[in-house]
This record gives sequence, structure tokens and C-alpha cells, in this order.
Amino acid sequence: MGPVLAGFLQLLALIGALALAYIPLGNYMARVYSSDKHLRVEKWIYKGIGANPDTEMTWPAYLRGVLAFSAVSVLFLYLLQRLQGILPGSLGFDSVNPAQSFNTAVSFVTNTNWQSYYGEQTMGHVVQTAGLAVQNFVSAAVGIAVAVALVRGFARSRTGELGNFWSDLVRGTIRILVPGAAIAAIVLVACGAIQNFSGIHEVGQFMGGSQQWNGGAVASQEAIKEFGTNGGGYFNANSAHPFENPTPFTNLFEIFLLLVIPFSLTRTFGVMVGSVKQGYAILATMATIWVGFVALMMWTEFAHHGAALQAAGGAYEGKEVRFGVGSSSIFAVSTTLTSTGAVDSFHSSFTGLGGGVTILGMQLGEIAPGGTGSGLYGMLIMAVIAVFIAGLMVGRTPEYLGKKIGSREIKLAACYILITPALVLIFTAASMALPTPPHSMLNSGAHGFSEVLYAFSSAANNNGSAFAGLNANTDWFNTMTGLAMLLGRFLPMVFVLALAGSLAEQKPVPATAGTLRTEKPLFTGLLVGAILIITGLTYFPALALGPLAEGLAS
Repeated sequence: MGPVLAGFLQLLALIGALALAYIPLGNYMARVYSSDKHLRVEKWIYKGIGANPDTEMTWPAYLRGVLAFSAVSVLFLYLLQRLQGILPGSLGFDSVNPAQSFNTAVSFVTNTNWQSYYGEQTMGHVVQTAGLAVQNFVSAAVGIAVAVALVRGFARSRTGELGNFWSDLVRGTIRILVPGAAIAAIVLVACGAIQNFSGIHEVGQFMGGSQQWNGGAVASQEAIKEFGTNGGGYFNANSAHPFENPTPFTNLFEIFLLLVIPFSLTRTFGVMVGSVKQGYAILATMATIWVGFVALMMWTEFAHHGAALQAAGGAYEGKEVRFGVGSSSIFAVSTTLTSTGAVDSFHSSFTGLGGGVTILGMQLGEIAPGGTGSGLYGMLIMAVIAVFIAGLMVGRTPEYLGKKIGSREIKLAACYILITPALVLIFTAASMALPTPPHSMLNSGAHGFSEVLYAFSSAANNNGSAFAGLNANTDWFNTMTGLAMLLGRFLPMVFVLALAGSLAEQKPVPATAGTLRTEKPLFTGLLVGAILIITGLTYFPALALGPLAEGLAS
């Protein structure tokens, strides 16, 4: 079997698995966030944190809950790292320095999971499990909660109430993420991923010296890392490491995990707004972009130049031979089109255009299908923009799901789509203009610029993957990427929740003959076009200086 056919068959198997999970998981999540019942363990949690889960919140109150919980999480994780040297299970590692502690705390709380450190050489068992793994669960639950609040804004009318943040947070964690990750961890352990709390030990003699590895609760962290679209690996090699990702089957299984919630949330959306066809329209938009990017990535990595690459049957540099070019291409596209950031190959070693595909995937806003929750609310914001554009074309007040898109709504949507590109381009420009930051680049020229552009695209879009050639463990990059992650996560949430509150206050507008049918393929095409055009106009000059220049020169 040729490598191209193998990659195509893996893609078909993945699509089939996602299709089988779509309806049951999507319906289940809709029931989770619509139920008025509380599990016993949930009641214990509410009592412990002093929250009343039955109290409805307006959008400012919901936002205060998101920000307060996230602020406490950042502080807790920061202190845990700073105190690591005196904690049990530290494996002899010292406390993490302040700049890196700040960066890592922000990274995991914002669901970015950017890592400017070697996991197996920096973090002990307590920080990994009680700190990083816990944030993998709750940061993902925060994203889903905000998405559900926006969906309620479309579904409700004549009220400013969007639900209860604490209830949404706890339910998402207890009923969705914990059981799903537990099942996934069992599968990974059965397939060879490690799960223990062993210390550092030698694994053999190599070229006259010894190699040392430490164990850890790897399978459980790997499971939620993918299922919650987090991405932070236990080891520096991330999902290319055999302890995290042992076989071609686990590789495909991990891709399934990082895609299944974002895609299935479109079903949840359709059920909660009372029209599954609307969910299918959003799903079709996400799937069209995802499949198109996978096809483009496979083409760039298989249709290569040079005798050596042709003899190898693909651009194998930086890729695991266990997985091959096809599977690595699917993983790279899926992890950058979501907010996962996990890698089973090194994106810096992809072809020039292939690396550009990963950067562009993040710059779309990670909405196809995007992260847990963030993908859905990002795509719904783009749907509002697309409806507004269509309204301008026909001279009609735009409507979406029975809600008028007026000046307030479109201003909030415009702020949402502008904030992240502004962060990416400003921080990238500053890093290239100042004298010290460019010293962190391993490469000069277009590829070196791509390293910096990738870093801030990853940070501001809460992805977390890296081009690998950039030394980001400096005060500048630890601080600036930390700020980009904070602003890129929480400023958009402000606009999302404000939009949700504005929509919830409206009364429904009855559909007429002139209403745009947003469940039809025509709207899907309009939405795909709007996403690509807006992103292209925003980022084309920067992409032309980096991956496009490198790809066209090779």
C-alpha cells in the first residue's frame, strides 16, 4: 500500500468514527446543559465553593464568574510551580523561575498549553497531575460554558439571563470531560501508553553513555490533553513520544479525541436552538474547511521536490516513521485548526507551504472545528458577520436564528474578529523590531520570521504548538506570549458574552420570504468564503514574508 493511499484510508476511517459519535455525543451534551437536575457529587462541589447553581446570571455576572475562576486558577498554578522544590514527588526538580511560572500558569488556564520548557526535565509529579492536568479539565469546561451561554443567547428571548457559570463549569467537567477522558486513558494504557508515578531511571546504554527517563501519569494526561483540546505534553516530544503515542492506532485515536467534541458541539447547538439543520450548516462549514486543509497539507507534503524526497515517498523530515506523512499531515491540520497544539511531528520541518498551512489554520481563529467551546462560539461570530454581509448585499436588516443583527451586535462581532489579529501582528512586529528577541530564532530569513509569526499566532489563538526552532524560554517571549494568551483568551470572551446578552434580550423576529435561509448550502458557501477572505486580507502580508516566501523559493 502506497503512503498516499494509506493517508487517504486513515482520513476516511477518522471521518467515519466522527460521524458515528456526532449525534449521540451532541445530543448528550445538549441534555447536560439543559437539565435542571444536579448529581450528588455536583451538589458537594457547589456547597464547597458556595455557589447556587440554580441562580440565573446576566452576561456581566457570567463574565465575572469566568474571570474570577480563571484568575484564581492562574494564581494557584503559579504558586504550585514556584513551590515545586519543597513539594513531594518533585523528582528533585527545582522551583520554576518566575517568568516561566507565569507563562505556564497562563498557558494552561487559557487552554493554550504553550510550553517553553522540557516537561520531563522541569515538572514533577505533583505539578503535572495536581496542576497541569487539572487545568486541562477545567479550562476546557470554561470554553464549553461560554459557547453554551452564546447558544442560550440565540435560543432565549426577552431575558438577559444566560444560565449559571458555576453549574455549566461543573457539569462540563463532571459529566463530559472526566468520563470521556477516563475511557480514553484506558484505551491508551491498553495500547502501550504509560501510567505510573515512577522516578527517574536509566533505560540503557547508548554510544558510551546512559539515557534517563522519568515515568508519570502520562495516559490520563494525554487523554484529556486531546479530548479537551489542550495540547500540553508530559514529554517535550509531545505526541511524537512513544510513551504518549505508542502506535499508529493511538495516533489516529488521538486525532479523533481532539476533534470529536468541537464537531459534536454543532449538534448540541442545533438541538438547543430547536433546529438541527442550523447545526448541520455550521458542521458543514467546519468540515469543508477541515477537509480542504487536510487535502492541501497532504499535497504540500507528498508533492515535493528533490530526488531524496521523491525516493522517500514524502517529506519525512521531522516526522515519525511510525505514523508516516499522511497521518502526520492529518494530525498537524487537526491540531492547528483546533486549539489543541499537540504535535506528532515537528511543524518547523514541514515544507515551506506545509508550515504555512499550519499557521493559516490557527489564524482562521481555530474555528474549523476549533477548540472545546471556542470553536463553536468563534464560528457563530463568523456566521453573524456573514449574515451582516448578506444583508448589505440586498439592503435588508440582517437576521440570524430569529434575532436581528443591529449596530450593537455587529460592533461586538467586529471587535471579536479584530482583537486576535491585532495581538498577533503587533507582538510579531515588536519581536522583529527590537534588538534582542530575534536572537531566539534558530533560522534567519523567511523561516526565522515564520518561527516568530507562528509563536504569536499560536499564543493569541490559544493553540500552544510551536515551530520548534524558536527559543521561547526567555524573559521577553515568556512575558509577551503570556500576555498574548491572556488577552487572546479573555477579551474575545467579553465580546461573546456581551453579544449573548444582547441577543437574549431581543424578541424573536418571524421569518419572512426575504429572510436568509441560514440552514441551506448557499449560506455555508457564503460563510466559508467570508472566513477565508477576512483571514486572507488580514494576514496575507505577514504570510507573504514568511511561509509563502519560503515555499515559493524552494
